[in-house]
Amino acid sequence: MRFSKKSEYALRALIELTKAYDGTPVRRHQIAERQNIPIVFLEQLLLALKHAGLLASTRGAQGGYALIKPPAKVTLGQVIRILDGPLAPIGCVSKTAYKKCHDCPYAKKTYCPLQDAMGEVRNAIADILDNYNLEDFSKGVKGKH
Repeated sequence: MRFSKKSEYALRALIELTKAYDGTPVRRHQIAERQNIPIVFLEQLLLALKHAGLLASTRGAQGGYALIKPPAKVTLGQVIRILDGPLAPIGCVSKTAYKKCHDCPYAKKTYCPLQDAMGEVRNAIADILDNYNLEDFSKGVKGKH
């Protein structure tokens, strides 16, 4: 799992959209200015989140982007998976994008020490990120885990 600039910027943009939930849509340039995100990069992220079913966009003078799911129902883990892929450090421990190890000498054995350790890493990461939702995150809730 790699936490990219894409996920960082997306989570920062989602803070703005969470603050405006059930209000008027937020324009791209407002998000970019408030969160110091390059507008061209932000546009790509907002489109990815829209295609994933988290955002809606409205055209026109009163247009912009808005969350279509309640902030309490969207976890940080979901957002990071949308933009960066699985949380697992190796494919054979991923729950959302499992990939069998073809070159691993343990692939045909009943026990793999690497899989055990990396499975624990994946579980620890997912346990934290899947237990913080956008509402918690935007309010700065600490120690929820």
